[in-house]
Amino acid sequence: MANNRLAVKLPGLELKNPVMPASGTCWYGQEFAQNFDLNVLGSLVIKSTTIQPRDGNPKPRTTETTGGWLNSNGLQNVGVDQVVGAKLPWLATNFPQLPVIGSAAGFSIEEYVTIVQKLNHAPNINAIELNVSCPNVAHGGLAFGTDPQTVEELTKQCVAASQVPLYVKLTPNITDIVEIALAAQRGGAAGLTMINTLTGLSIDLNTRKPALGNGTGGLSGPAIKPMALAMIHKVRQVSELPIIGVGGISSAEDVLEMMMAGANAVQVGAANYHDPLSCPKIIAQLPTVMDFYGIDNLAQIQGAQF
Repeated sequence: MANNRLAVKLPGLELKNPVMPASGTCWYGQEFAQNFDLNVLGSLVIKSTTIQPRDGNPKPRTTETTGGWLNSNGLQNVGVDQVVGAKLPWLATNFPQLPVIGSAAGFSIEEYVTIVQKLNHAPNINAIELNVSCPNVAHGGLAFGTDPQTVEELTKQCVAASQVPLYVKLTPNITDIVEIALAAQRGGAAGLTMINTLTGLSIDLNTRKPALGNGTGGLSGPAIKPMALAMIHKVRQVSELPIIGVGGISSAEDVLEMMMAGANAVQVGAANYHDPLSCPKIIAQLPTVMDFYGIDNLAQIQGAQF
């Protein structure tokens, strides 16, 4: 590894550094690759994948708001067959050493299992993230991630269907995130990603209507970082599962905060909308900021410090 003091080892993932773009912010890597060498990343998380291609929600799908961004993409993606047949092979050809995390999204447990099985056919998938914020059509549209029993069963069935480790991405739009984290752990998750976006609304004063075509959307960016830190720290008190922290990271200092709260690695989301070079800039800043705070290597601060 290029810089051992930044190295992080997680189930299925040997990361040269702890920084990766969050799912949905870099699609399948082609656009980011025009701006920088993807090999500098710790890992790359691809767009959440469904069985069939999806056009997504009505436009506009993103809007800037106080302290962050609202997005309502509606799981826009090319479908799992195109991902496995074209998108992942492109990454394997051009960046064969880059760890890749797949992202599965479905509307029933059976769909999730099918997507996980298909993603396993790609030789460069090192791990899979389960996006459990999707509506469970079999149970009235309630998001999978809000019900502990459903999360446990979904995780259990997907783990049984996968040859690579599974990480469950937790929604913050619940009363107690610890209950959901422990359900994912009981189901056999190799790790957790937390947190997903918070539900938000922005209104266009000119039209007197929601700024997003779908009405509400997911809030990301600096505004949610304190909530992400608090939830990560809370889960770290009851679980030893690896945690990939996400929510409002835009600097090397943010990365260190996440890791001190209990995260083992991080994902960068909304910052990529402002600057597609956010990830490589944060990675480049890390050694200098670690020196400033007297941190020899990231292993020193992994896990809750208080």
